[in-house]
Amino acid sequence: MELTVTTIEGDAAGSVTLSDAIFGLDPRADLIQRCVKWQLSRRQRGTHAVKNRAEIHRTGKKMYRQKGTGSARHGSARVNLFRGGGRSFGPTPRSHAIDLPKKVRVLALKHALSAKAKDGGIIVLESASMKDGKTKVLAENFSKLGLINALIIDGAEVEATFALAARNIPNIDVLPVQGINVYDILRRHKLVLTKSALEALEARFK
Repeated sequence: MELTVTTIEGDAAGSVTLSDAIFGLDPRADLIQRCVKWQLSRRQRGTHAVKNRAEIHRTGKKMYRQKGTGSARHGSARVNLFRGGGRSFGPTPRSHAIDLPKKVRVLALKHALSAKAKDGGIIVLESASMKDGKTKVLAENFSKLGLINALIIDGAEVEATFALAARNIPNIDVLPVQGINVYDILRRHKLVLTKSALEALEARFK
């Protein structure tokens, strides 16, 4: 697959050929779904908790005598039957993370990239750089490129002025190539790759 390379101002700057081993696969939704589920499960904090009957600060003394009251036979006031009592089988702090083999994660990333390429959602930039970190100027450049909702992937390091200008623009994410992931690729309409990001991806999957 061959794509036109553009500058940040919207001018043509040659063309580049995308590797079929990375961008030319037939996307598999099941692999992508497994990877997204793996990512989101690792994000869950798992700090939800309630008090069980052992943690309730109430008396454990029998409430009233066993017989002769005409009421049910109750003991401790800490049980879950009463208002203010402990909760049965409530949530406790735990990790929600699940396991996913590294080979599956790598394959899912390739399939996510291929899905974007198949939908025509990939734009190749010559470089993601600016002379000064002006959000207004960068927003105008993005409007020329038709970038309203996009993920921008740069090389090993994102230029500080570019990141500074882009961080105040809504629905625009900027990541170094090490941070590329399936979930962020799918949640944005366009995937913008710099030439250095393309080279790093090809070297990574070689």
